Amino acid sequence: MHKCLLVPALFFSCFSFSQQGYWQQRVKYTMDVNVDATTNRFTGKQKLEYTNNSPDTLHKLFYHLYWNAFQPGSMMDAKSLYLGTVKLNNQPDWDPRVKDRISKLTPDEIGYQKVASLTMNGVAQKMKVHETIMEVELSKPIAPKATVALNMDFESQVPKQIRRSGRDAANGVRYSMSQWYPKLCEYDRDGWDVTPYVEREFYGVWGDFDVTISIDKSYIIGATGYLQNPQEIGYGYEKAGTTVAKPAGSKLKWHFKATNVHDFVWAADPEFKHVIKKTPGGPDFHLLYKTGSEEAWKEIGEVCVEIYPFIEKNFGAYPYRHYSIIQGGDGGMEYPMATLVSGPSLGTVFHELMHSWYHGVLANNESLYPWMDEGFADWATDRVQYYFNDVIQRRKFSNNPASLRIVDSLAKALPKYHSDVYNAYFSLWRGGVEEPLTTQADEYQTRTGYYLGAYSKGSMYLAQLGYIAGDETLMKIMQEYYRQWKFKHPSPNDFLRIAEKESGLQLDWYRDYWINTTKHIEYAIDSLWEEGGKSLIRLKRNGEMPMPVDLQFDYKDGTKEIAYVPMYLMFGEKPVEDKSIPRTVFPSWKWTHATYIVSVNKKLSEIKTIEIDPSRRMADVERRNNKIDIPF
Repeated sequence: MHKCLLVPALFFSCFSFSQQGYWQQRVKYTMDVNVDATTNRFTGKQKLEYTNNSPDTLHKLFYHLYWNAFQPGSMMDAKSLYLGTVKLNNQPDWDPRVKDRISKLTPDEIGYQKVASLTMNGVAQKMKVHETIMEVELSKPIAPKATVALNMDFESQVPKQIRRSGRDAANGVRYSMSQWYPKLCEYDRDGWDVTPYVEREFYGVWGDFDVTISIDKSYIIGATGYLQNPQEIGYGYEKAGTTVAKPAGSKLKWHFKATNVHDFVWAADPEFKHVIKKTPGGPDFHLLYKTGSEEAWKEIGEVCVEIYPFIEKNFGAYPYRHYSIIQGGDGGMEYPMATLVSGPSLGTVFHELMHSWYHGVLANNESLYPWMDEGFADWATDRVQYYFNDVIQRRKFSNNPASLRIVDSLAKALPKYHSDVYNAYFSLWRGGVEEPLTTQADEYQTRTGYYLGAYSKGSMYLAQLGYIAGDETLMKIMQEYYRQWKFKHPSPNDFLRIAEKESGLQLDWYRDYWINTTKHIEYAIDSLWEEGGKSLIRLKRNGEMPMPVDLQFDYKDGTKEIAYVPMYLMFGEKPVEDKSIPRTVFPSWKWTHATYIVSVNKKLSEIKTIEIDPSRRMADVERRNNKIDIPF
């Protein structure tokens, strides 16, 4: 892996053919932009080497011009205004950060990206702009395995901060520069991804970035990549104990390089403070911020260093030398090697940090599969948060009983098996706004349905997979998924194949039900009786989605027993998870049958309680009929 990182050409050969028939495009951006901080505009030159590794001849190219969304009457404006008319719990369903703000932008507050010229191998190309997508009719097709040189001149106006990108945010940050450059659309196994910028999300071509930003000397920048000229810049980037030699003139040229990333973000402010926390054997954490408690920002850096070994062990090694946490316009948003966060919130930082694995390195198409990014990051965030509360905090306050009681209460508030996302899913199901997770990110009918679906139901895809295959197996799946698919664009099927190989189970049924439909899970203990000294329990499936069943018996003598009923379509069984409890495996339950009878060699009078899924990892929407106490 490290050899690949050091030599970009070798890196590409390392992974391009690691899966039979797999290919991906490749880019190399060189950009030079000159920022006028008075007018909030900048001009740019972009040189782009584009390699067509597909088996197809390309007759067109497409670019994203994201900032054209920040104009009255845009698709983003129209969608936000529409969501304002949708009432959930008597409240508008729009993003409170956006509302109707785009419709009120004045000409000097709007965002735009204008391409003045574009050539391919020196020949001018025809361009047609469709708001946030630019279509390019190529004068000559790009053949398979060919590389072309695309040269562009462009001009942009930084919008007043609305969502993610922009200037003069409510928290005072001057520039949050995400989606700031004309970005080539991805062409993959599904063809061109020409998703307009309506609300979310992002997808980019893997490659290298060489970016020079000229801006007034007073500004301090945090960005994707590694600063190439720290001794000319200073502001904490210079080698400790050395003298900075800033060039003459009113501006500084910040020169960054990033290898093997799929996007580039930066933010700038004259009042940024820059702090670096070093991780032994891991990445440096760069923090750039201007508002909020110094102690809170300091804690974020320290905690990132503390939790990194746990993250590396469980999710894989971070492949870059540093990661930047930069104060930006709103909320939190993930980018390769960096995140923008509005303030020093540990929970937000944990989530954005885990995006570095599931967005930054496992770069699936977020527009098509937001649940693979947001949901997987949410699942990992819960694990990291639990470790932080239950291990790091407990160790830190081991000699302070009062503080330890607080730590214990925090640990109990975040159970190991993600009950927070389960409760969110139950709210989604009860609210009647659930849509299949196959829905494209912008096409959800409600914002609430998107967030509870992509984040919570997406997270539960993994939590429930731990119930189906066993939690230890799940962690092996996640580590192998990262190992095989880092620096690529995995699809849901790619993940599923890894899960099936690691678990030895057939799992297509699980994807088909949980991802492709809104069918729900609901099991019940229907009845019980005694025959010939045995207790018989009839289970009933009331929901449309079948699942394997863990049925636990607690006996009055203090012993326990698990009756395990695999789901027929699994064609296998999960390993024993708790070796202290005897387990009996029953024949599989066919999904065509609504009921199933389990028997145990005990009399009813010997049984204290019977419970379906005592671990509560199955998303059963009605748990009140899952457990029965036997009074006699």
